[in-house]
This record gives sequence, C-alpha cells and structure tokens, in this order.
Amino acid sequence: MFSHKTKIRVRYGETDQMGIMYYGNYALYYEVGRVEAIRSLGVTYKSLEEDGIGMPVVRLESRFLKPAYYDEVVTITTSIEELPHRLITFHVTMHNENDHLIHKARVVLCFQNFENGAMVKAPAKIIEKLKPYFDDA
Repeated sequence: MFSHKTKIRVRYGETDQMGIMYYGNYALYYEVGRVEAIRSLGVTYKSLEEDGIGMPVVRLESRFLKPAYYDEVVTITTSIEELPHRLITFHVTMHNENDHLIHKARVVLCFQNFENGAMVKAPAKIIEKLKPYFDDA
C-alpha cells in the first residue's frame, strides 16, 4: 500500500459563518492530497497531461465525522491500496491538530486519452513507481 501525508491550514474563505469548513471544500483538499501523493512518487499531473493523459473523477464518497475549523491544520493522508488498471482509487483520511479522525473519503479516477476521450490503462510510469509498495506486484 502506498500512503502520503499533506498538511493544510483551513483558510477563512473556506469556512462558513461559524468558522466550520464548508462541505464543498473537502473535495479540493482531496485533490491537494492526490496531487502531492503522485508528486511524491516523482510523477506530476502536468507530466501526465503532457503525455496526453487526463485523470477525471468518476466516483466520490465522503463521510463527515467531525468538523474542520478555521485556522486549524488538517493532515490529509492519501493512500492507494491496490495497483491501478483503468481506474485508480484514492482513500483519504483527514485528522485535526489533536490527531482526531474528522473525515474519510474515497475518490475514484480513470485514466483518459485527451485526444479521443477513451479510458486507457494506467500509464507505465505510474505503475513502475507504485509497484515497490505492493508485495504481490
């Protein structure tokens, strides 16, 4: 299993009048976690796009356990539990500064050819970078 942690401070513009992070902003945090996780492997979204590959979200599940508050530092843990094929699933957890689990999500993306919109297999450079994290790979 591959896992990566990213920290983000909840900004004022991401909260409601009560200082609680607005629910629609969680998906932006998932994206930050995904982008940084992939970057930590030595692959960037930009390089995938330059290769003609997009990664649109095809499924999203969120579970709100406790609120995230303004000015709180949230730790986003992004994990990949299986090697991708045509789909890649990111498992996301968020913890507050007291290390309490406040949120869980699962985000599924596909690999898509920019030219024709067809779903394609995971790029070899992603598979090569992920293989060391899986015992049976």
